[in-house]
Amino acid sequence: MTVLLVLFTFASFLLIDYFRTRKAVVQPALQMSTAKQAAAVPRLQPALVGGFAVPEHLRYHPGHTWALSESPNLVRVGMDDFASKLTGKLDSITLPQRGQWIRQGQKICTLYRDDASVDMVSPIEGTVSAINEALAADPKLALRDPYGEGWLVTVQAPDAKTSFRNLLGGAMARWWTEESASRLQRHMPMATAGACAQDGGVAVDDIAAQIAKQDWLPLAKEFFLS
Repeated sequence: MTVLLVLFTFASFLLIDYFRTRKAVVQPALQMSTAKQAAAVPRLQPALVGGFAVPEHLRYHPGHTWALSESPNLVRVGMDDFASKLTGKLDSITLPQRGQWIRQGQKICTLYRDDASVDMVSPIEGTVSAINEALAADPKLALRDPYGEGWLVTVQAPDAKTSFRNLLGGAMARWWTEESASRLQRHMPMATAGACAQDGGVAVDDIAAQIAKQDWLPLAKEFFLS
């Protein structure tokens, strides 16, 4: 029931964003001075939302995976900061095979921790072109650097544009992360009270360590939509 409510809310925000975007007026490009060009460079430091990093240049699936377009048909995929901290220190990770076709919203990898396993879903549809061998050898990379060295796979996506329309970006991505952080606190108020108070509101790296083993798996499945 919770998953259905989450998906309904997500669909509603997609519709709102679609009609809001249609009304936007495209401004002509203007020649800027060197100083203004420097000021226009995007911030490299990801925004913090609910204690979790949400880089603005990525698009997000509500199951807490991200997608980055590297060319018209090549997309890099990973798990977001919320997922990496909720999972914590992984024991191992199973990635798909090269050449395997994956569908948006369906299984892309399996995470293993403390004799429990949970699947994550793909934000994109296409053929796996490469897997992160370094991550397979050292799953803790996903915790240390989920938006960098901890990426999962790259995908050749023949219809990437359609897939990206179904993902969250900008204000919607920040809203979704805030909503996820709030739900997590409602599920485990005593644990996250300490987990999200470190360093001025930055969530601790291994939230899973503060959750009872029998509670972690159903919680991860709820947030990862698996």
